[in-house]
Amino acid sequence: MSVPLLQIDKLRVRFGDTIAVDDVSLTIEAGERVALVGESGSGKSVTALSILRLLRDAELSGSVRFAGDELLTKSERAMRALRGSDIAMIFQEPMTALNPLYTVGDQIVETIRLHDGVSPRDARKRAIDLLARTGITEPERRIDSYPHQLSGGQRQRVMIAMALACRPRLLLADEPTTALDVTIRAQIVDLLLELQRDEAEKRGMAVLLITHDLNLVRRFAERIAVMEKGLLVESGTVESIFTSPQHPYTQRLLQSRPQRAVLPVLPLSPVLLDAKDVSVDYSTKIPGVAGWFRRGAFKAVDGVSVSVRQGETLGIVGESGSGKSTLAMALLGLQRISQGKVEFQGRALGDYRGREKTVLRSNMQVVFQDPYSSLSPRQTIERIVGEGLALHRPELGAAARHAKVVSVLREVGMDRTALNRYPHEFSGGQRQRIAIARALVLEPRILILDEPTSALDVSIQMQVLKLLADLQKKYNLGYVFISHDLEVIGAMAHRVAVMQNGFIVETGDVERIFSTPSHAYTRKLLKAALQA
Repeated sequence: MSVPLLQIDKLRVRFGDTIAVDDVSLTIEAGERVALVGESGSGKSVTALSILRLLRDAELSGSVRFAGDELLTKSERAMRALRGSDIAMIFQEPMTALNPLYTVGDQIVETIRLHDGVSPRDARKRAIDLLARTGITEPERRIDSYPHQLSGGQRQRVMIAMALACRPRLLLADEPTTALDVTIRAQIVDLLLELQRDEAEKRGMAVLLITHDLNLVRRFAERIAVMEKGLLVESGTVESIFTSPQHPYTQRLLQSRPQRAVLPVLPLSPVLLDAKDVSVDYSTKIPGVAGWFRRGAFKAVDGVSVSVRQGETLGIVGESGSGKSTLAMALLGLQRISQGKVEFQGRALGDYRGREKTVLRSNMQVVFQDPYSSLSPRQTIERIVGEGLALHRPELGAAARHAKVVSVLREVGMDRTALNRYPHEFSGGQRQRIAIARALVLEPRILILDEPTSALDVSIQMQVLKLLADLQKKYNLGYVFISHDLEVIGAMAHRVAVMQNGFIVETGDVERIFSTPSHAYTRKLLKAALQA
């Protein structure tokens, strides 16, 4: 009998007294596509990182065999030779996985030279070929770009190119499409399928896909393994798992779909936030000699008008680079606008001065996409949530601030045991709850939510969406909800604005936009959402 490409047998991963993975067994054959799914904290990523022995301070037991060779007993030197060559990994967030100080070309070239020992010139040529193969336009120019100069989809393609640089036999893909909009997500799925099939024919490359996106699983994988609290609770073919799941946890995952839970906006609800003909320009260098004397301008947002009433959710959708997040920063007054005006309760943001401006800031709060990056790793949760109170409500004493922080944490489903802990001690869903608590503690009127659920698995996503809907009902909050997930927008928004290249191409009630879109771009987004 042939030896499986990867054979995990009774793997246990322990961090001190905590068992993160317990008695997991999984086999992957050459050329196979397997998906590992489960909630945040279920042990999916820990299992994948154990294969490459990339876990610090972890005690591993059991067996992990690659092509018959035991990995858990290999020396660190032998593992370094294996990582990136025979086994490669695509990490979840390319902006943090890529070194910001080096060009993307330098980072791919380094991988090729380290494992294959080729000349710098040959390695660069291979890197350009890889970028082209993964769909990067103008690879000869993009190879000298830094990570921050690329879009989210381009950075993810760079990560895939780097992972494939040395033609691995096993590719570990950890949430490779999480933060991407629907059209880019569909492109990345197609790309991974094409590359895997091509490499499977040549070298039998297998893929272990770690994801919470069940649509992606159904489209990409051949087999599914489901994890819950460190245990492998069910596995089988895609067809059998989706049509007749046996374990209650698998059944719950498959039923976890955003449900519409918003109340109608009252007819007399006042307008809280009103943007009129807003444009945002970025300065750009003009190519050639002319660039020494003058600079050009790039319109990130072009003549946009939107409004949000009390108790209303405005959803903003569009591809990466469409101007969604730039518009959000302009609405908050955190981005200089070149034209138009933004009003809060009928008064232009620029007219607020002194103490009035401080009150304005407390009334307009933001929840960012990635709470791990937006929460200070050096501060306790009590300090993080209470920081706004110290700045905006200085009249409150220490005891009153403490009581307010405890109260708002309870509001988002966290108890007082969180107060003295740090962000890294919580799961993604818990960190997002903390980020929401930090915004709510000042009792704002408007919340700007920039992709607040994109990095969460389906069941945690449902919990956070229900929390946001309940908070809106209780406090009559106005939301600006930015998301690439049209299913989430359909569940949360009253009205939708569709952005493309800085313009709003279509706006209207969510039911009308989703059922009878009038613009070709909106139809393209909806079609991509069905495919992704």
